Amino acid sequence: MAVATQHLLDKTDEQKDITAMVRQFVDERIIPQAGHYDHEDEFPEPIVEQMKELGLFGVTIPEEYGGMGLDLTTYTMIVEELSRGWISISGIVNTHFIGSYLLMQYGTDEQRDRLLPRMATGEIRASFSLSEPELGSDVQAIKSTGKKLDDGAYELNGQKMWVTNGLLSGVCFVLVKTDPQADPRHKGMTCFIAEKEPGEHENTGDYAGFTVPPKLKKMGYKGVESTELIFDGYRCPAENILGGEDEGLGRGFVQMMDALEVGRVNVAARGVGIAQRALELALRYSQERKTFGKPIAEHQAIQFKLADMATKVDAARLMTLRAARLKDAGERSDLEAGMAKLLASETGKECVEDSFRIHGGYGYSKEYEIERLYRDAPLLLIGEGTSEIQRMVIGKKLLQRHKI
Repeated sequence: MAVATQHLLDKTDEQKDITAMVRQFVDERIIPQAGHYDHEDEFPEPIVEQMKELGLFGVTIPEEYGGMGLDLTTYTMIVEELSRGWISISGIVNTHFIGSYLLMQYGTDEQRDRLLPRMATGEIRASFSLSEPELGSDVQAIKSTGKKLDDGAYELNGQKMWVTNGLLSGVCFVLVKTDPQADPRHKGMTCFIAEKEPGEHENTGDYAGFTVPPKLKKMGYKGVESTELIFDGYRCPAENILGGEDEGLGRGFVQMMDALEVGRVNVAARGVGIAQRALELALRYSQERKTFGKPIAEHQAIQFKLADMATKVDAARLMTLRAARLKDAGERSDLEAGMAKLLASETGKECVEDSFRIHGGYGYSKEYEIERLYRDAPLLLIGEGTSEIQRMVIGKKLLQRHKI
């Protein structure tokens, strides 16, 4: 039985204009420079400044706060285009998007009014933090703490790990334990809006006790910093609890899990973007490279790879857009977001590897773009929940929805 899917690929006039603008920006500004910033592991400040001018830090922030007020589906299309150029660029936007989502969904009016206008322009950027040195997927095993002091403020202590934008962000949404005795454990977790000076490793004054060690050295995903965060007696006012103390205390785990749901759609879009670029590179190289007297694209073995790549990219894109549209419609999308993230991240890795194989020995050379993609793609298998965790989530959600 045929299933109509064209509506999933249709774009509004606004979406067509925005994605065309972003694609042009990627082709002219990001792809030509990505190799340099990757090689030097240097933050792409000029590119980020241009992104501010284009309004890309306020895509989903409501117009009343200075943003574009666009939906998750449109944002997903933008992320695909940015990731097609370089996933490090989409990473800079990703954590910022999750921070703005948390504020829009759970923040108090005062928190929104104070932070969202500056976030919409990119004046301040956001990061968020769950992982710690001794935990990744098991979020409920968090050891970092927030203890209420006599003056009503909270003292944060602990260490966080793998924080994208950890150094250059001005605000970090951090999950800590405020009630270690809570049962179940997740009810003792709270999300704090931890503010700091962007770019400062050792914060002082009102932000004393918030330290950002030197960035972690990585195989790929270079340019954008991934850091640890150390809280040692950092004082956070009670009004910086996400949603306020009355509504937000003990609600951090639920808030973060909701944010990860949209985050998974975002990572899926990144997988589609890098897979799309890998396909483009394979199509071009296979028609330029000749063996045995003809372009390798005319060899059946290469055509099979290209066919599989194109099919996987299309399937991943459809699943990603479906998850985004369900979320926009206010419908349940936890299962669909997990499926999209699983398929798209695996598709990104598989398409990049197939493109790498098509390039042969040249694919191993830093002179060719596919070498960078080959180092970048594995990140998507880990971030926002590993493929193994996605399968666990999908299995549980399936059984919940189809319980007999």
